[in-house]
Amino acid sequence: MSPHKQKIGLIILAAGNSSRLNCQPKQLLVFQDKTLLRRAAETALQSNFETIIVVLGANAERLNKEIIDLPFQISINKNWQAGMGSSIKTGMTELLEKNLDAVVIMLCDQPLITTKTLQKLCKVFAQKRNPVVACEYEETIGVPVLFSNQLFPELINLKPRSGAKKLIKKYLKNIALIQTPEAGVDIDTMEDYEKLKQLV
Repeated sequence: MSPHKQKIGLIILAAGNSSRLNCQPKQLLVFQDKTLLRRAAETALQSNFETIIVVLGANAERLNKEIIDLPFQISINKNWQAGMGSSIKTGMTELLEKNLDAVVIMLCDQPLITTKTLQKLCKVFAQKRNPVVACEYEETIGVPVLFSNQLFPELINLKPRSGAKKLIKKYLKNIALIQTPEAGVDIDTMEDYEKLKQLV
């Protein structure tokens, strides 16, 4: 059962081609003996969500081998080059029939995100019922983020180049926030990766 008796699903977005890493899949970068993809997947599983979808795209075959033994659904976004909105749509299409109360969207390139982070999003949603519960860090608001089911139609109809932040901004006046400094560590470049290794 999902945290706090809510039926909450989770989507891990891992479809990009890591263009700022010279197209080396950042999903396969290793941190503390696990790839970023494996770490995100295991964190999600340990958080006890109702259902989990991992959206792959670029390098799908290689990435699939990294997590194929784990008990969740893998969905391939064949249109991954169109943008993050297309990956959100791919994941949401799989979740619509699950009759969920909400969905959490997370990335695989925030390696310091823990089960505590994900469960806190769900706890705040259960208590406050805001349509959006997002993480606040480094003077920004972003992912991981929870959207209630009333926003599912908008999520699935995001333009391909749009991401979750478009909806976060739209509902900024009716949003619940959790302080999440660990979300400020994300890996887009080799410089980011080197800084991450120095944190350990």
